[in-house]
Amino acid sequence: MKWAFAVFAMVALSDCLVQIPLEKGKSAREVLEEQGLWEEYRQKYPYNPMAKFDGSFAVGPESMTNDAGLSYYGVISIGNPPQSFKVIFDTGSSNLWVPSIYCNSAACNNHVKFDPGRSSTYRQNGSPLIITYGTGSMTGFLGYDIVTVGGLTVTNQMFGLSQTEAPFMQYMQADGILGLAYPSLSASGATPVFDNMMNAGLINQNLFYVYLSSNNQRSSVVTFGGVDTNHYSGSITWIPLSNELYWQITVDSVSGNGQVVACNGGCQAIVDTGTSLIVGPQGDIDNINYWLGASSQNGEYMVSCNNIGQMPDVIFNINGQQFTLPASAYISPYYSIFNRGQNMVGLAKAR
Repeated sequence: MKWAFAVFAMVALSDCLVQIPLEKGKSAREVLEEQGLWEEYRQKYPYNPMAKFDGSFAVGPESMTNDAGLSYYGVISIGNPPQSFKVIFDTGSSNLWVPSIYCNSAACNNHVKFDPGRSSTYRQNGSPLIITYGTGSMTGFLGYDIVTVGGLTVTNQMFGLSQTEAPFMQYMQADGILGLAYPSLSASGATPVFDNMMNAGLINQNLFYVYLSSNNQRSSVVTFGGVDTNHYSGSITWIPLSNELYWQITVDSVSGNGQVVACNGGCQAIVDTGTSLIVGPQGDIDNINYWLGASSQNGEYMVSCNNIGQMPDVIFNINGQQFTLPASAYISPYYSIFNRGQNMVGLAKAR
């Protein structure tokens, strides 16, 4: 989870990305080899769907690439033979979708497209799919096929094939999105990938964790089915969900220098790996920005990096615990665990 204070606005992460196209049909290994990451990935995560963290969990790790701290994407495969795609692992939505060969928009033409005719295991569904995000939408239809994520293979996974995509999506490095929120949020009734992992018994623990590295480090990972103590320090604070739709929790307040600066009396929030900024009610966001000394530029608020040393801590008070962000960590990682077994979010300080 990233708390990002350099800019406070209702802006989706996709607006900030620069697109880098992939070649069609490459495997996850080929993509990682081209990026110089294969040996690192192979040594850190030997191919074994039943690999153990802490001797107790069956896990499926998927390495992610950090794009300047604005988005994190990993490589999955769909179909037989596999067709590889970069996807954002998004806890703020529930559908898996990728571009299809039936889409000719600028966004689709900048990305890898799924070709149903090249997969012997593809089955058509045909039901329409429409998903709306903060800065646009995609439309398409549903199909079924094999999906492999982090060495875990889900058969008969329903997924979306886009026919139109919003213009901002052409700037995404990722080709598509893999949603990790609850089934009740899923468009067109498609069962999310993680639910199918649980239903098929592919993992022993019904949880996944997200570790987001800072700057341009390459150690970011999403892991299905386990917790890795190497990625956090101290204890985990478990926060019960207030609603099982998004990963929604109650925030008691946001404070600094002993005074409440936002969320006075408590407010609802979602832990969203697919959003690059903190968003909230205009009044609260304006108050935080004013308190930090941020200035408005074309509708976005900025702070000078030269002032970081003099800027105050920001404290998120959640479930009776304080999560403090010093100015040096206004974009700061927390190790986040999404627990479907107990319907809780776990937060710990990332290493």
